[in-house]
Amino acid sequence: MRILYAIQGTGNGHLTRAKEIIPILQQKGELDILVSGNETNLELGFDIKYNLKGLNFTFGKNGGIDFITSYKKMKLARFYREIKNLPVKDYDLIINDFEPVSAWAAKLHNVNIISLSHQNAVLDNASPKAGKFNLEKLILKYYAPAKVRFGFHFNSYSSAIFTPIIRQKIRNKGVKNKGHFTVYLPAYHHEKIIKILSKIPIVKWHIFSKDTNKLIFQKNITIFPVNEFDFIKSMATSSGVLCGAGFETPAEALFLKKRLMVVPMKNQYEQQCNALALKEMGVHTIKKLTKRQVPKIAEWIHSSNTIEVNYPDTTEDLLEALLIPYCNMQILPTILS
Repeated sequence: MRILYAIQGTGNGHLTRAKEIIPILQQKGELDILVSGNETNLELGFDIKYNLKGLNFTFGKNGGIDFITSYKKMKLARFYREIKNLPVKDYDLIINDFEPVSAWAAKLHNVNIISLSHQNAVLDNASPKAGKFNLEKLILKYYAPAKVRFGFHFNSYSSAIFTPIIRQKIRNKGVKNKGHFTVYLPAYHHEKIIKILSKIPIVKWHIFSKDTNKLIFQKNITIFPVNEFDFIKSMATSSGVLCGAGFETPAEALFLKKRLMVVPMKNQYEQQCNALALKEMGVHTIKKLTKRQVPKIAEWIHSSNTIEVNYPDTTEDLLEALLIPYCNMQILPTILS
């Protein structure tokens, strides 16, 4: 069976999940990988056959998506050419993680596609919803269309929603508490973060920033360039994690039983819904990172509550179950012949 695994390259979470899924898919058939978008700081570590531009969103420096820059980079004529030129008919199945080129190409040519992403769980009627219908929700719904949809969320809200895929590097990491707090807020420039967190000098802060390629030391604050090794080490030995309301990082912090506070991105419906789901679980949330939020951050630092979660390692079983119908489609012609 020929499989195309198509991954959204905006943000690190999709690639983090892909690293766990790809080795399993390689055992199930002949696998090619597609990545579109370029707002990520991680290397996938596998050969990419199709490296496309897709539809990219750019983070700003003050807590949200930079829609003006995103629109300038969003060249629809190029996007259409990528859809038209992608040879989706060469594949028996496309597995799609919120990747728009392959999704629209599969829709255009009526090719089998399974959508497997956190965004599907956010759109599921059973999961927590923040606010009413808006443009961001509409984009989320039609960005990467598919008829067969499954999702990942912090809780299994329905039969089509699974608990998070936790990477083996996190599952196998020894957990300690060395007293520092790990910070990952890619929608904010580290200089903005420093201005806020320097108001709380009683703890050590490890800030991971996409806007630097070297270590920066400022009193009780250390700025790290984003890299997997240092981030996992810092998070596993931290007292707590302050991060955006994305999916993978909060899920990993919960798995490691770390104190967690999230700051959802502005103009990002998915993160607003995530923040609501986490708040319902008992996680501390703040609307944005400002000096007015310093007392809440200080209160969180001195809190002791951790959230109990159960995130078993079922990735291989899940993929096998999803692939069974398509494997049978391959076996049937052989039997009939």
